[in-house]
Amino acid sequence: MSHLAEFRAEKDTFFGRDENSPLTDRQRTIFDGLCYFDEAPELVFKLTPNPVNDRTQVDIPVTTGGTTSTHRWATVSFAIDGQQSTLTIFREEEDGPMFLPFRDATAGEESYATGRYVEVHILEDGDIWLDFNYAYNPYCAYNDMWTCPIPPPENRISAPIRAGERAFSDAAH
Repeated sequence: MSHLAEFRAEKDTFFGRDENSPLTDRQRTIFDGLCYFDEAPELVFKLTPNPVNDRTQVDIPVTTGGTTSTHRWATVSFAIDGQQSTLTIFREEEDGPMFLPFRDATAGEESYATGRYVEVHILEDGDIWLDFNYAYNPYCAYNDMWTCPIPPPENRISAPIRAGERAFSDAAH
C-alpha cells in the first residue's frame, strides 16, 4: 500500500469512527469513505519559496462570518497544464505552522465550492514540498458547525487541480 493510500485509509477510519470527526452522528452511520481524485504525480512540486517582505497582519474571512488573522509568509509559483500559478503561504508566527488555502477550477463542481487546503513542508535545503494529492476539504465542507478560513482572492487560480479530496456529497448544511 502506498503512503497516500495508507493516509487516505486512516483518514476514512477517523471520519467514520471517531467521535471527534467533523461528521455528524447521522453522517457517520452511513459514511463509507471520502471521495478522492486519482493520484496525480504531476501535481507534486519541490518549489523555492519567495519570502514576502510585508508580513503585516492579514485578516482572512471565515465561513461563519468575521475573520481570522494571520501573516503572509511566502509565495510559490508552479505550472499546471501550461498555466503559471502563484499561491501565498500564510503563517501565524515566524516559526508556526504554515497554511495554504486555495480555490481552483474544480471548486463547486468536482471539489468543495469554497476551496481546499494543502499542507506545506519545508525541506532541509529551504525549498518547499507541495503535494496536491494530500489536498483536503476544511471541516466546514462536512458540517456547518465548523468555522473555516476562506481562501483569499490571491489564492484563487484558474487551473484545475485534480488531486486530493473531491466534494463531499452528504454535507450537513
